[in-house]
Amino acid sequence: MSGAVTVTTRRPRRSGTVGRRPRWTPGRIALLVVALVLTAAWLVPLAWAVATSLKPEGETTRTPLAWTGSRVTFDAYAKVWESGELMRWLMNSAYISLMTTLLTVVTCAMAAYGFTRTEFRGRRLLYGLVLTGIMVPPQVLIAPLFHEMVQLGLVDTYWGVILPQVAVPAMVFILVKFFEGVPRELEEAAFVDGAGRWRVFWTIVIPLSRPVLAAVAIFTFISTWNNFLWPFLVTTDPGGMTLPVGLVSVQSSFGVRYAQIMASLVIAGLPLLVVFALFQRQIVRGIAHTGLAGQ
Repeated sequence: MSGAVTVTTRRPRRSGTVGRRPRWTPGRIALLVVALVLTAAWLVPLAWAVATSLKPEGETTRTPLAWTGSRVTFDAYAKVWESGELMRWLMNSAYISLMTTLLTVVTCAMAAYGFTRTEFRGRRLLYGLVLTGIMVPPQVLIAPLFHEMVQLGLVDTYWGVILPQVAVPAMVFILVKFFEGVPRELEEAAFVDGAGRWRVFWTIVIPLSRPVLAAVAIFTFISTWNNFLWPFLVTTDPGGMTLPVGLVSVQSSFGVRYAQIMASLVIAGLPLLVVFALFQRQIVRGIAHTGLAGQ
């Protein structure tokens, strides 16, 4: 005897927590307030710099202070552009930052891999010296580094600015912590197939290390772009100055003009904001994969 069979389906009940909005507990509210305060502490000076750069020069020191002037003008940016070799300084900073970043990533990655995968006499002592370099202020090394650049004839050259910034002990330490978490079985399988140490490093370890290498590259680029003291000491030719050094020379030439000073700061910081906006995900992933959690 045949008959119609009715099939009914029931949607699974959602658990008590799925689909619900998070509860606003006092701890969550406190964290939100702290985050808003920190955000305002970073954004308010930036907004003030942009607003001041768009004011007429005569209204930047007017009291009481106001966020806006009588009109919006880009005269400060035009005068900064005309007062110095701004495009040349931008290109110098870009070239020096890119070359320093590339060399830092390569040399620090090779050093970190050597410390984690090879055994040689004095390895622990040498690694201890590298870690000691993290605690040494960079200002202590300025005099001997400058003397060395003079002896090598690298003053007023790109390489005189780049080479002293390549060896970064902190980046070696970060990469060592990451390489310690890379499974050795992958490398041993490659050795069995006849691969050498260099091939394993470039074809296995480096591709697996892209997140942390991206973070190291971004941190190095930002610090190199912002570096003022060393390029200021080792370059005297205006044509070879980086952007921070060049902008300071422009400011000293036209005195204290706040609209132009703020315009200079906005121009110098804009490339870094673009880099951070484009690569913020890589920065977070790199920090998460460094192996520093819980250290």
